[in-house]
Amino acid sequence: MTVIVRRRGIGAALVVAGVMLTAVGASAQSPTNKALRIIAAGPPGGSLDVVSRLLADGLQKELNQTVIVEAKPGAGGALAVSDMMQAARDGNTVVVSLDGTVSEAPHAMKLRIDIAKEVRPLAELARGGLVMVGHPSLPARTLKEVVSYVKAHPGKVSYASYSAGSVSHVMGLQLNKAAGIDMTHIAYKGSPPALVDVVGGHVPLMFTGIPNGLPLISAGKIVPYAVSLPQRSALLPNVPTFAELGYPQLGATPWFGLFVTPDVPSAAQTRLRDAALKVMARAAVHERLKEIGLTPGQPRTPEELATALRTDYERIGDVLRSIDFKPE
Repeated sequence: MTVIVRRRGIGAALVVAGVMLTAVGASAQSPTNKALRIIAAGPPGGSLDVVSRLLADGLQKELNQTVIVEAKPGAGGALAVSDMMQAARDGNTVVVSLDGTVSEAPHAMKLRIDIAKEVRPLAELARGGLVMVGHPSLPARTLKEVVSYVKAHPGKVSYASYSAGSVSHVMGLQLNKAAGIDMTHIAYKGSPPALVDVVGGHVPLMFTGIPNGLPLISAGKIVPYAVSLPQRSALLPNVPTFAELGYPQLGATPWFGLFVTPDVPSAAQTRLRDAALKVMARAAVHERLKEIGLTPGQPRTPEELATALRTDYERIGDVLRSIDFKPE
């Protein structure tokens, strides 16, 4: 069997996810010879798309089932969730998305549903991390020097995030509070346009995903200061963690998850979870993840993942409420 990658337009679907996003009931049924449809909540060629295709390639062999991958970015993952909600609840339509779809998106935009109640995490597929970077013209090569520079130029230093209300935004707020500085936040719609402005010198600083920042760091176009991981990244061994530098509150490990609707039959959920964990444990998959700046996921249970999502949702919400942040 072959993996089919289908890329669909999202213009009309934005209305569905951002405005309506209503659940369409569908009767549950046991998995059949139907194709398994993976909806990747990111753009074609991005990290979510790559992880989805790695999963699809393995699942088609494990499940002896045709697997279709559809890239559906937008609305912080809400578009993908909306699509899944309208499909039959038989375990043949799943979403691969970042944990932020549940813990961040509801803070960043106005939705008419509680995403946390409409999805159930089955498995953690991979992990990432964020790195704080800056333009080479900034007279700072360490985080300590960045803090000193911002203090010496109050109200004049800005930082970019890949989305308002995201962990990329929140980390800057946390550094402001912890270091006693006042960086100004500038929100973008995704990492690529934000990084373009950082490389161009229009915004001096940014918190970005390691996979997105790594090529530019390697090319010397941006300077890395610290990573959000518990330990140093194997891809950036000379870059310290925020915890090493005295800022443990800036620790963050975004993860890529496999999600279904909660009413998918338990047997189908178990079947998908077991197969997914087996696929993602393969050495070849680990090597590919490393190439794109990711690490293997942990075998946490669905209940543990759901608890982590609730905890992160509350943590991010507390920080955003402290600055009276309002969703767009």
